[in-house]
Amino acid sequence: MPPAVHLLALAVFAQGTSEFMLAGLVPDIAADLGVSLSDAGLLTSAFAVGMAVGAPLMALLCRRLPPRATLAGFLAVFVLVHVVGALTGSFAVLLATRVAGALANAGFMAVGLTTATALVPADAKGRALSVLLGGTTLACVAGVPGGALLGQLWGWRAAFWAVALVTLPAIVAVLTSVPGGAAKGAGSTATGGPPLDARAELRVLRAPRLLVTLLLGALVNGATFCSFTFLAPVITDVAGLGTGAVPGLLALFGIGSFLGVRIGGRFADTRPVPLLAGGGVVLAAGWAVFALSAAHPVAVLVLVPVLGTLSFAVGSTLISQVLYAAAGAPTLAGSFATACLNIGAAAGPWLGGVVIAAGLGLRAPLWVSAALVTAALLTAAGAAAARARTAAPPSAAPAPEGRAVPGA
Repeated sequence: MPPAVHLLALAVFAQGTSEFMLAGLVPDIAADLGVSLSDAGLLTSAFAVGMAVGAPLMALLCRRLPPRATLAGFLAVFVLVHVVGALTGSFAVLLATRVAGALANAGFMAVGLTTATALVPADAKGRALSVLLGGTTLACVAGVPGGALLGQLWGWRAAFWAVALVTLPAIVAVLTSVPGGAAKGAGSTATGGPPLDARAELRVLRAPRLLVTLLLGALVNGATFCSFTFLAPVITDVAGLGTGAVPGLLALFGIGSFLGVRIGGRFADTRPVPLLAGGGVVLAAGWAVFALSAAHPVAVLVLVPVLGTLSFAVGSTLISQVLYAAAGAPTLAGSFATACLNIGAAAGPWLGGVVIAAGLGLRAPLWVSAALVTAALLTAAGAAAARARTAAPPSAAPAPEGRAVPGA
């Protein structure tokens, strides 16, 4: 794997810390800024909305720009908005900084995914993606619990300052490792021909396989963020553990997510179907079991890392399949993957906040997560049935197993 891919993961670590750290800070932000817990949860949704909208928009605007300068510019903006967020006393301003930071993060991820996958062989997209997402999972292991600990020691603003400081060396890493010109394949066809028109790339969104894969990715990621956003109050108020247990349990979720991404990277390029089908069923059942047993501390200690592993193994594999299904959009494929991931990340916390505000209790987001993964399984099954009805004659050559999502 080229060194530049690993160094891009450093920047993803800083950005992943920002995206996920609110899981341990939402109660403190709500109390400090005088808003409800469900309203504070919207900070996660706002970030995800900015990511979902910003990914294709930023990719379109930057598709012909040199990746090194583009990536460094996005990171500089990311630093600035976190400084503003750390200084503000207004929830509205903080919400705006989350959207602005998300746009910068979206641009970085869209360009970074395209750059990383262009630097590796065509059949290694899953492995390159696992390295980049490894930065996100390391954020869950170290950055997010660290942010929660900083919040407990010096207030939630300290976590925002920490993200800004961690991002600075990431800028240096990008400037020294990423090629200065256009990345291989950026804006060009797979055969090295002239750059594709943006409308030609957008036309790949008509493909049923890509649309189904995007929907599945959004549903599974929505399930992950729905429960992860409200994990801190589940730990303290439902399981009855002290606030000191929150950083440790967030770290356990992060360790699980790191293992999940590694598992996804191992099988996403060769055997994604068994992983997605089997892992999806177990994941849906796991969220339901968590909802039923959340009051038992031992069950929480066991289920948090297990669900982190399953969520990211299934989720990262689906994202890699988006990159394969969108091979006809060499500069926009990364933005499609980023957008689908963050549509789920926006919808999940919003749904979790809705059920909490409706008085259904802090376990309700766990049930929503189980329902979202179940919906993904039913969607895949329905798409598979539709595909079977319109299948080619038996004599036709079958599609390669390693590239097909169930039902896509």
